[in-house]
Amino acid sequence: MLPGIQEAAAWAALRETAVAPRGAWARVDVVDRTGSTNADLVVAAADGAPDRTVLVAHRQDAGRGRRERVWESAPSEGLTFSVLLRPSEVPVAQWGWAPLIAGLALVVAMEDYRPAAGDAPVTAALKWPNDLLLGPDLRKGAGILSEVVDGGASSQPPQALVVGIGINVSTPQAELPEGGTSLLAQSVTRSRPDVLGDVLATYASLDADWRAARGDAARAGLLAGYRRRCATLGATVRVSLPGDRVLEGVAEDVDDDGRLVVRGHDGSLTTVSAGDVVHVRTVGS
Repeated sequence: MLPGIQEAAAWAALRETAVAPRGAWARVDVVDRTGSTNADLVVAAADGAPDRTVLVAHRQDAGRGRRERVWESAPSEGLTFSVLLRPSEVPVAQWGWAPLIAGLALVVAMEDYRPAAGDAPVTAALKWPNDLLLGPDLRKGAGILSEVVDGGASSQPPQALVVGIGINVSTPQAELPEGGTSLLAQSVTRSRPDVLGDVLATYASLDADWRAARGDAARAGLLAGYRRRCATLGATVRVSLPGDRVLEGVAEDVDDDGRLVVRGHDGSLTTVSAGDVVHVRTVGS
């Protein structure tokens, strides 16, 4: 079902507060339906769309997840959006932190959310690299796909970043996939415009810290903040790698480059980047 008059007004109010000069974002466009917000912003980036452009779709028909999985978003139940970033202050070699920062923004924005009838905030954590986990059993509440794209003829550097985010907001538990959850399933009742406003405000702040530190996540405080919220650390994991390779061990750390450090059963340390990984699973979960 498409948003009614009240929600339409809420989206308009969000644009007023999120977009410059009052907010940090250049544009927040909301469309009823599209194939993929990421694909749309890839085209917009090549056409010269400005840094910190946001595109929201009430329904997405051909979204992509990791490993080119295709999925659809239910109309107006989830929050599906993408952001275009041109972090010229950050060396491209440090752009691997972008999806981790997006995940951190989700957790920081939601870790004070409270169930409708509860005093304690909902449990919010990260599964490396950037899945949002919610609730006492840490079910997946959101996913992120980040890609480096053509930034357009006048872009310096010539690349840009597009980060796509899908959050389960009001999907009932019975309609969620195995292992999934939503804010509603955690008894958190918050509108999609309000959730987006919370996320964009947090994301802009973390992104500004990252740029000010010239991509040094440790100096920006992002590394410490990420480590504190990463449920993967300390867990025994099985990492599926390309070529049917499997790495098993304990997830010991996230390093300065955002890579997961795994201590194997033989005591050896292996670092893996998000781009090298097919799947990370906590053993026993």
